[in-house]
Amino acid sequence: MMFFFSRFIRMSLQAPPRLLELAEQSLLRDRALAIPTLEELPRELFPPLFMEAFTRRCCETLTTMVQAWPFTCLPLGSLMKSCNLETFRAVLEGLDALLAQKVRPRRWKLQVLDLRNVDENFWGIWSGASALSPEALSKRRTAGNCPRPGGQQPLTVILDLCFKNGTLDECLTHFLEWGKQRKGLLHVCCKELQIFGIAIHRIIEVLNTVELDCIQEVEVCCPWELSILIRFAPYLGQMRNLRKLVLFNIHVSACIPLDRKEQFVTQFTSQFLKLDYFQKLYMHSVSFLEGHLDQLLRCLQAPLETVVMTECLLSESDLKHLSCCPSIRQLKELDLRGITLTHFSPEPLAVLLEQAEATLQTLDLEDCGIVDSQLSAILPALSRCSQLSTFSFCGNLISMAALENLLRHTVGLSKLSLELYPAPLESYDAQGALCWGRFSQLGAELMKTLRDLRQPKIIVFSTVPCPRCGIRASYDLEPSHCLC
Repeated sequence: MMFFFSRFIRMSLQAPPRLLELAEQSLLRDRALAIPTLEELPRELFPPLFMEAFTRRCCETLTTMVQAWPFTCLPLGSLMKSCNLETFRAVLEGLDALLAQKVRPRRWKLQVLDLRNVDENFWGIWSGASALSPEALSKRRTAGNCPRPGGQQPLTVILDLCFKNGTLDECLTHFLEWGKQRKGLLHVCCKELQIFGIAIHRIIEVLNTVELDCIQEVEVCCPWELSILIRFAPYLGQMRNLRKLVLFNIHVSACIPLDRKEQFVTQFTSQFLKLDYFQKLYMHSVSFLEGHLDQLLRCLQAPLETVVMTECLLSESDLKHLSCCPSIRQLKELDLRGITLTHFSPEPLAVLLEQAEATLQTLDLEDCGIVDSQLSAILPALSRCSQLSTFSFCGNLISMAALENLLRHTVGLSKLSLELYPAPLESYDAQGALCWGRFSQLGAELMKTLRDLRQPKIIVFSTVPCPRCGIRASYDLEPSHCLC
């Protein structure tokens, strides 16, 4: 009896691989049998068979499988690392066969082709790595789609656009040409747009093929002149669901007359009037807003969650306008690294902290040139930022007494989990060179002072960057030298 039971178990365990092998034989070797086989094939077998056909570049089979795909979403993007143009064309040919049908066939379930590399779990599920019902999977994958008004929904293609190295990927180039010829039949949805380097006219060509109001995040990480940013600005204004904008290294040519620059600034800032959901502003090494930040702030339609302006040129009036802006009352992150505040009045920064005291979670004032008197002025507001979890203040020239006072003002900040402070001024000699023994002694004293007040989680005292290697020496539990 035990013998027959064991044999039955072995046969049961072997049954799925046998069925899979039979399906592979009919699909991958004999296309004439493909469609009849797919009609009878359990949909649980589609993903592993599709992966096999994709890996082996069985183009005719792929075309057929796309037409019979039994799920609402085909997450092709996570397979694209091993894709060549011929294989990708085969998938698009399958879509063409579906789009050509005026009446959708009964088995047509496919609604979304996802070209983002975000869901390798889909394929892992079917290889036994995890378990999830097909119904739950379909629901999870289509939840983020963009519904279109009207009757029958067009096929949605989701992709992230990343422009780099001066050229477009050959598969993306082919898709964009293919999509142009099928306008009205497709909804091309791009959530994230990243620009690392490509001619602006090529970017504009691509933007004319996607639904701009689907874009939620834009990142420009290449050195643009302000005049190029202005060519991009009208498209930015059409991204009505934009949540996040990142700008790196936007420069103003010395040849631009002042009135022309002001016109450019107005053209750029006015686009924010159209962005009802904008929440996160990131700018690094951006100079054109100096003296004009109020123009941008006046155009904001929703509360800001994040303001990151690092290594930027800002005036004292800019900081004052920021502190008075109603949109920062729900601010969660403020990062002003590298903005020199030495000669600014501390009042705007104190007011800014007061405005966001109920929500601020991350505050970065690294390398801002803040001195003792300015620190003293902002401490009452800082001590009321009850949600603060990350605070970076290193790189400022602060005395031992001022640092001890700062630590006392953090006693009520129970959510602090990461604290970065500067080495006391007394750690350096008259020429500005670090005295290691003194630094170690003062670091130990500050750590003791803090532990007498509360129990910190992660806390580091660090020096200014080493002039030779650029690394900061630090003290947490003991001194840590730079690379020199």
